[in-house]
Amino acid sequence: MKKKWWHDSVVYQVYPRSFKDSNNDGIGDLNGIISKLDYLKELGIDVIWLSPVYKSPNVDNGYDISDYCDIMDEFGTLDDMKTLIDEATKRDIKIIMDLVVNHTSDEHIWFKEARKSKKNKYRDFYIWRDAVNGSIPNDLKSNFGGSAWTLDTETNQYYLHLHDKRQPDLNWENPELRKEIYNMMKFWLDLGIKGFRMDVIDLIGKEPDKLITQNGPKLHDYIQEMNRETFGKYDVLTVGETWGATPEIGKLYSDPKRNELSMVFQFEVISLDKQQGKRKWDLAPLDFIAFKESFRKWQVELYEDGWNSLFGNNHDLPRMVSRWGNDKEYRVESAKMLATMLHMQKGTPYIYQGEEIGMTNVKFPSIEYYNDIEGLNMYNERISLGYSEDEVMKSLYAKGRDNARTPMQWDSSENGGFSTKKPWLMVNDNYTDINVERDIKAPWSIFAYYQKLIRLRKSEEVIKYGKFELLLKDHREAFVYTRSYNGENLFVVCNFYGNNISIDLSELKDILGLGDNSELSLNEDVLIANYSNSPKLTNKLALRPYETIVYKYNNLANFNIK
Repeated sequence: MKKKWWHDSVVYQVYPRSFKDSNNDGIGDLNGIISKLDYLKELGIDVIWLSPVYKSPNVDNGYDISDYCDIMDEFGTLDDMKTLIDEATKRDIKIIMDLVVNHTSDEHIWFKEARKSKKNKYRDFYIWRDAVNGSIPNDLKSNFGGSAWTLDTETNQYYLHLHDKRQPDLNWENPELRKEIYNMMKFWLDLGIKGFRMDVIDLIGKEPDKLITQNGPKLHDYIQEMNRETFGKYDVLTVGETWGATPEIGKLYSDPKRNELSMVFQFEVISLDKQQGKRKWDLAPLDFIAFKESFRKWQVELYEDGWNSLFGNNHDLPRMVSRWGNDKEYRVESAKMLATMLHMQKGTPYIYQGEEIGMTNVKFPSIEYYNDIEGLNMYNERISLGYSEDEVMKSLYAKGRDNARTPMQWDSSENGGFSTKKPWLMVNDNYTDINVERDIKAPWSIFAYYQKLIRLRKSEEVIKYGKFELLLKDHREAFVYTRSYNGENLFVVCNFYGNNISIDLSELKDILGLGDNSELSLNEDVLIANYSNSPKLTNKLALRPYETIVYKYNNLANFNIK
């Protein structure tokens, strides 16, 4: 595989509304981000993924765009955006922007024009259908609940929206629409951004009359055309949000020979703690065996023909340490373990703002404190269906998107140092204990641990390109795997739970081709660990709650990875 600059890069996602408020109106902004670039440089990241800052009425917090080539007033101006790009570049930090081209806002000029008349030149930029037997065209559902069709009374036709009704879907079958999108992308690339994160990109090939939404038959044709017309002419990173991807589909997107994307976000692991066949709100215990197998599958199947993204949370997902770790007595240990589990795999790691200090989910006192449209719709829908308040709030506490969107906790001052005014969304009340100022001063902090993980990725080729092998796949508490590359090897051990455990590694002798009398004792170095005094690697390995250790060794005679 040809080496790319993003193979050893680490991406940091900034959710602008919640990152840093510079003008004290309670809303984060571009100048706030600029003021924290030195912090991000100290952390060691290479790339900022900037969630949408375009003009928007903010129905879906910026994912409903009314003007692709201008900046939301609350965030600043286009000149501020140019300054952010320039100041980041001075610090060797690249900017990638969210690209939301499956839908627009209903306040975009294209849609305003389109709904004026069936003959308007912008009409075919969107997807319209007549009523069927006096009702909606078909049974397609919105991802935010309810029907995906809304009647436009001006022209007496239904338009498609796979999200909120104020987010009409674009018609990618129209070549004029595609040309407009490509011109917009080139506008931003020429301003100096270094790539795109592509929101729900697997929906643009939809065929609504056939009830096909994800992975439509023309999807990859559109992406290859996009590559040819826009970012394929630049040395940039592109990552697609692809909820319906399998490893086979992931390779279609990210195999360099196909000239599509650099990588995708896949969400197989994210779906393992919900009831099968139901929505994300229907909670279920994590299937840990399936969790490990999902990582194995993606690591192995994309090893030579694609590239992985590595993430555990983002603006749409709950906080990783609350979801898979222990955000109380073992918050620090479990946050480090989860980071190790991800960062030691092959792919590009994505850190979501606040993850590097172990920020947690939030439990607001009542539904009135919540902001996210998806969560509010779920609450209203389920209450009307007879769910109890406790049931609904339990789901919201676990999976609500506001968990990730509470303001960044910079220090222990009022509002966590995010703003001197009341923030648009309430700060998590643990900000006095969990904040950047406190973490950055502590030598054994989560922040310091992330710094080391980032440095290791840049210095260790085996982390970037090593082959992945899952061991002890049926163990119900330990996640154990190896990486191997050019004679260098890593042995990664993670205790995924809060118990003291002892792992019998002697059974690995057969798996690794060792003789019966061989001792599993290597001339190893501890590359990184989340406890002090890590044990030597022997047949019996005792691990403390959420303990993780990465051993590096070179002796292939003792550890024969086949």
